[in-house]
Amino acid sequence: MSYAIFRVEPIQKLKDLGQIGAHNSRQKEAYKSNPDIDKNKSKDNIDLVPLEFSNYHASYMYLVDKYKKQHEEKQKTERENRKKGFNQMLDDSNSVVADELLFTSDKEFFKDMSKSDIEEWAYHCMDFVYEDIGYDKKQTLHATIHLDEKTPHLHVVVVPLIKKFDKRSNCEKWTINKKHYMKDKLYLSTLQDKYHERMISNGYDLDRGIKNSDNEHIDIKQYKKITRKLNVELNAKNDKLSKSMEDLNSKMISNKEMVFDKEYIKVKKDTFDSMNKVIKESKKVMELQPKIQKVYNEVDTYAKSYNYLEKENDNIQKEVKYLKIRNQKLEQENQNLIDYIKAIFKGLKDFFRTLLQIGNEKTKDATADEIKDYYDNEDFEKDVIFDIAIDTSKEDELFDYADIDKSYLKSNDFDREI
Repeated sequence: MSYAIFRVEPIQKLKDLGQIGAHNSRQKEAYKSNPDIDKNKSKDNIDLVPLEFSNYHASYMYLVDKYKKQHEEKQKTERENRKKGFNQMLDDSNSVVADELLFTSDKEFFKDMSKSDIEEWAYHCMDFVYEDIGYDKKQTLHATIHLDEKTPHLHVVVVPLIKKFDKRSNCEKWTINKKHYMKDKLYLSTLQDKYHERMISNGYDLDRGIKNSDNEHIDIKQYKKITRKLNVELNAKNDKLSKSMEDLNSKMISNKEMVFDKEYIKVKKDTFDSMNKVIKESKKVMELQPKIQKVYNEVDTYAKSYNYLEKENDNIQKEVKYLKIRNQKLEQENQNLIDYIKAIFKGLKDFFRTLLQIGNEKTKDATADEIKDYYDNEDFEKDVIFDIAIDTSKEDELFDYADIDKSYLKSNDFDREI
């Protein structure tokens, strides 16, 4: 049984996107690291969704143009020490820059398919991308079928660019959000189920394949057990066949009484019986060979699937490591911001108090109004109003406004943290 293989490979950086693009578009001069690629057959590869431009980077920038313009507009009002270029922002983001979807099976599945048959299979895969995952063609950077390797397969690079409502600005903004399409590992398993169902509904005789990690280990152990059993059985049958051949050879040497005519050969009965035994044992060995080949093919498919899972796991580990570093950086930035705000508010509190102490009446009135605004906006608590107004000509007015009792916080610690 062949398997319906669908994998997702996250692309974290623009540099990675460029390397994947060079591979998928066959823009490298040589593929020493991948001897499976036959450059002479690369002309047979099929682009289902061609690139807009000659390379991935240019095509990607064209696809995310609105997002880039939005970012550049935002940078105009950003502080100098917080400004980032669009490319740097993408690389520093918690999300991916793109996702690569891979569809394939084993050699047996593609064995009797023509080029047009493989293309039809690939279009069913694209239907899955659009209808089941939810991407549209505008979000598809590139989709190409590779026919220049040992097993045909389809690469689909998608960009999860969406418009999402932003609460802070109260409007929709462009963003790249993988989780909009690939929520988590559990949902990915659901998508793999849907992909298998779509393949079956379109007439492809494919198995679901490896479902989850626990079953994977159980299945591999079972296949190893089956393989060992078949090898023992095959060795036993080979031994029997060898003995039968030795017995026949021995009797052929000792038995010289053979009569030949135009249609018949006359031999002794025991020699004839030995011949039949050789034929019988040979048949048994031959009958076992397809079983062994089938098990080998299935183990080979499992091994390939494991390679994909291991690679995916490596990417996840890298992503976790990156997120930890990013989180530490954000925590530090957040603490710096808190300290900065505290310093500003302390300076503002001291400044208002100084104005109430040495300003003229007009200045004091304006300052008192400003302090009230801060209190109304919940920027100043009662203890802050107390610290600012105590022992000034505006004490009664501000205490009444903030409903502060005369006995409230009887302290002249004007450096109290706010």
